[in-house]
This record gives sequence, structure tokens and C-alpha cells, in this order.
Amino acid sequence: MAYDQLKLENQLCFPVYAASRLITREYQPLLDELGITYPQYLVLMILWEKDQLPVNDIAKKLVLNTNTITPLLKRMEQQGLVERRRSEEDERKVLVYLTEKGKQLQEQAAPIPEQLVSQLLKGNLKAEDLIRLKDQLTIIINFLSK
Repeated sequence: MAYDQLKLENQLCFPVYAASRLITREYQPLLDELGITYPQYLVLMILWEKDQLPVNDIAKKLVLNTNTITPLLKRMEQQGLVERRRSEEDERKVLVYLTEKGKQLQEQAAPIPEQLVSQLLKGNLKAEDLIRLKDQLTIIINFLSK
């Protein structure tokens, strides 16, 4: 006996999951030109907004555990995008700093959001739909993050 509530098409989580994966896939060719991955792009956007953040703050903004973000930051450090240093005030804290290379990528990355939106608008979506969707997802994220 099939339970309708267990059908994939009846789940809230699946369209969110699938849309996330497909949008990330659309980003990748744009990010390949910069030599970075989508998770690295997210970290860079956080640091472009406010440099010298503790690892915990970056993880919290990305809704990730610190043990998940540490290997990502290590790879970014090896690429010369960021530098990790112990806080002088509290040695338990590790701060993440943008390097010159990481800072310079910001200008190259600036057109990416608009390029992605343009790609999405080629479908049946309007700009207002995307804004409304982002707003609704933000409400869900804020609620579930508490």
C-alpha cells in the first residue's frame, strides 16, 4: 500500500534539494573561470563582506559544522585565497583572513549573481518570483536555525 505522504513529489524537501543542486550546477561554469568551487565562493562572499572572521562565525553563516568547514578552509589556504591565524586575544579562536589573491577575486566574481539570475529568467520565472522565493526561503532558514 502506497502512502501519498511518502511520495517524492509530495515532499517539501525534495524540490528545495533539487533546486539547490541545479542552481549550484549553474554556478559552476562561472566559478570554474575563477578556479574556485561553489562552497569556496560562499566563504569568499562572507569574507568580502567582513574580513577577519572566526571559523565558527563562517560555519554558522553557512549552516555548517566547524569540522565540515575546516578542510574547506585548509584547501582555500593552500590555493592562496585565505590565511588562518590564531586570535591574539583568544588563542582558542582561529581567524580567517583574505589574502590579496582572495581580495582580487571579488572584482572578477561581481558579475556572477546577475549572470545566474539572467540564466534563471530564461525559463518561466520573473524577477519578482525569484525575489519572493528567496524571501520565503530566508524565512524558513531563519526559523529552522533557531
